[in-house]
Amino acid sequence: MREVLPSGTPVEVVRPAGDPRRGLVMVPDIMGLRPLFDEHVARLAREHEWAVAAIEPWPGREVLPLEERLNLVGTIRDEDLLGDVRAAVDLLAVTPVAVLGFCMGGMYTLKAAGLGLFDRAVSFYGMVRVPEAWRAPEQGEPLDTIRTGGAAVMAIVGERDPWTPPDEVAELEATGATIVRYADAEHGFVHDPARPAHRADDAADAWRRVVAFLS
Repeated sequence: MREVLPSGTPVEVVRPAGDPRRGLVMVPDIMGLRPLFDEHVARLAREHEWAVAAIEPWPGREVLPLEERLNLVGTIRDEDLLGDVRAAVDLLAVTPVAVLGFCMGGMYTLKAAGLGLFDRAVSFYGMVRVPEAWRAPEQGEPLDTIRTGGAAVMAIVGERDPWTPPDEVAELEATGATIVRYADAEHGFVHDPARPAHRADDAADAWRRVVAFLS
């Protein structure tokens, strides 16, 4: 069900019927909170008895088209988005708690991994370094945050994804992160079956690995 964080940001929250096995904060892709993520939240809560909260990364700007979003990521302040991540942790009030995100949300997951709030962090094809077009004073580098320590990190990447270049993935791996590579997979191959890049077998395998990592 939709709730609202203290900042006014919408958040989709689903809790299991009994005591949750863990908490999970989810950061959606660049298109934000929508029925696709409502379904992910409900499924993960139901299948694994987790308390799950997915935040809206564009509060107040939910109607922006994709082209504008791609041009405006640099206007998102880490302080605000990561503040909402913190607030979602408080809202769930469950330990242990992990963070998981996709695409742009995967980049913010890597930034959140060093906050000291999470035991695990899973990035699905998140940018390891902030792309040049998005760089701004409000945008910190994911690798800098990870190096401060914190959560154990798993990254799911496609070897044909231009958003996760091999040299940057190697830098992430050098921090101790677990990297799961999928040959011939492009960007966004797991979380949205409607995407042309979706690869059903690889997606199922990735979810199995992620669930094992979080269990």
